[in-house]
Amino acid sequence: MPSSKDREFDLFITDLNGNLRGKRMPASASAKIANEGVKLPRSVVGFDVWGNDVWKNGLVFETGDSDGICLPVHDEAIPVPWAQSPRNQFLAMMFNSDGSPFLADPRQILVNITKRFKALGITPVMATELEFYLMDAESEKNQRPRPPKMLDGHGRRLSETDCYSIDEMDNLEAFFSEVREACELQGIPADTIISELGAGQFEINLLHVDSPMLAADQAIMFKRLVKGISRKHGMSASFMAKPYADQSGNGFHVHFSLLDENGKNIFDDGTNEGSDILKYAVAGLIHTMADGMLVFAPHLNSYRRFMKGVHAPTVACWGYENRTVAIRIPESPEVARRIEHRVSGADANPYLVLATILAGALYGIENKIMPPQPIEGDAYTETQANEYNDEHKLPSKWDQATEVFKKSDVISKYLGEDFIRVFSTAKEQEQLRFEERISDVEYESYLGLL
Repeated sequence: MPSSKDREFDLFITDLNGNLRGKRMPASASAKIANEGVKLPRSVVGFDVWGNDVWKNGLVFETGDSDGICLPVHDEAIPVPWAQSPRNQFLAMMFNSDGSPFLADPRQILVNITKRFKALGITPVMATELEFYLMDAESEKNQRPRPPKMLDGHGRRLSETDCYSIDEMDNLEAFFSEVREACELQGIPADTIISELGAGQFEINLLHVDSPMLAADQAIMFKRLVKGISRKHGMSASFMAKPYADQSGNGFHVHFSLLDENGKNIFDDGTNEGSDILKYAVAGLIHTMADGMLVFAPHLNSYRRFMKGVHAPTVACWGYENRTVAIRIPESPEVARRIEHRVSGADANPYLVLATILAGALYGIENKIMPPQPIEGDAYTETQANEYNDEHKLPSKWDQATEVFKKSDVISKYLGEDFIRVFSTAKEQEQLRFEERISDVEYESYLGLL
């Protein structure tokens, strides 16, 4: 619980878009909140990306905009070290007023699919890799991204790609040191820090944990932490999928393995290829990837990542130690045999990404389906020359992905009809708003010429 010197705490849930929704409260209320929770309208979970009600999702007028109960998911308050005044935070999960799980809450969705694995005696072990751009502090105000200046006192602006550069991290040492310290303080298992393919783009890997909910919690808290500390250092951080048209997009890769009740990795059978269960899981992920594309790429900008030659897959395919495929089996010791899912953008909701990945893997395992042949070489060309076909192509447009998602029997069966309804109606409302706007390029092209 917060100490006496902490004046306030935040309690929040994550809506389906991955945005944090909640209340800021006095520290004196913490004991009551631990037992009774906080009331929020259930419709909050289904807000569109701008925080507006979505009228057709069945949660607003149809229910009288009824409340849910948000209960903390951890006992101890988590500090907010970048806050200007002492403050703590609690991550919460929403329940119905009768105490039953509210099944449109993204964390509840992940809890449910994890329970299905537990019923089979299987524990998923998961880790996340999130990419982000550091930008000039004026970027958000001007609504245009611009690389930041170094924090080394020389004022040099990051303007060139310098992948795996140690100098870049040295020149931003104050920022990364504080990120590392804040992660340790919050119990977030941050591992390696990498300078990535874009100017000012970085990736921080989080270590594997044997709870999908904890892995997603940590990803959510990490994103908030990076944004908060960047502002403290006069910068801005963005997990937007494609901030720059001519630079690499921000990906969100997920690594996972499965343990049996004795703690043995069931993807390992002592061979380099991995067990049949690994192949079943791969096949399920391939079969359901198009269905889940709206989760992996939930926004209009998300689809700008998916172009040939930029390590963002356009076909549902797999391979061993191959970064051009959607599902990669990394080279590793056999006991650490795992799957890397490489489709999602960093703008996606971690709870939904992990839940959709687990649903696909479970579908493959339960139905014992085998995948196509693994891709060797460039997946962008090799998938055109073998058994991969049009069914393996991923939706390339936002509205197309929405329609595929709405019709998915697998998503409905494994993640629930409530989720499909509430998420898809939010996306349709967002799409309508974009369709109603006339773009700058239309004015530039037509206004004075036609």
